[in-house]
Amino acid sequence: MSGKENIRILLFNKWETGNIEINDPGLTKVISLNPSMVIPVSFGRHEHQRLKKAEVNLIERLANKLMRFGKKYAKNTGRMGGKKAKSLNVVQTAFDIIHLETGKNPVELLVRAIENSSPNEDTTRIVYGGVVYHVSVDVSPLRRLDLALRFIAEGVRESTYSTPQMIEEALAKEILLASNNDMSSHAIKKKNEQERIAMASR
Repeated sequence: MSGKENIRILLFNKWETGNIEINDPGLTKVISLNPSMVIPVSFGRHEHQRLKKAEVNLIERLANKLMRFGKKYAKNTGRMGGKKAKSLNVVQTAFDIIHLETGKNPVELLVRAIENSSPNEDTTRIVYGGVVYHVSVDVSPLRRLDLALRFIAEGVRESTYSTPQMIEEALAKEILLASNNDMSSHAIKKKNEQERIAMASR
């Protein structure tokens, strides 16, 4: 046996990520599915380098969004703040639920959900002569990915607040709905709302 054998690294020792195609050409350079680790943890190496987060694994970025604890008195204050291991366990369990329901690779469905829920237009404020105007602008690929992940995480937090629904089930449901471009998905609603406001500001 040779010492240099091709070792397949599977996400959570279950899911293949190397053969997943990204259909949206604008997101191909910012969605990282590099199968370098079984458990996607980069220990914040990208933190102080500009645009370096584009190289962080997509699953880790989703777990990071789930950890955000929001503002004071927000619905999710302190529930998941800083609990990286718990967030990764939530993602892993949600992937298992998705696979049981569909029989498909959950990482591929997550990519489809992000493609469907990433907005192409946004609005910005321009002050001209003391008057504030809202103008429609295109969204950069990295911000499109950021917003899609934020919308998915927000939908999970909203649906599990003061309800008996498990966060793993809520995440699985949100990914499935967004991957099917279902209007009942929180992420799809937010995307359509943002693009509608931007269209009115053209």
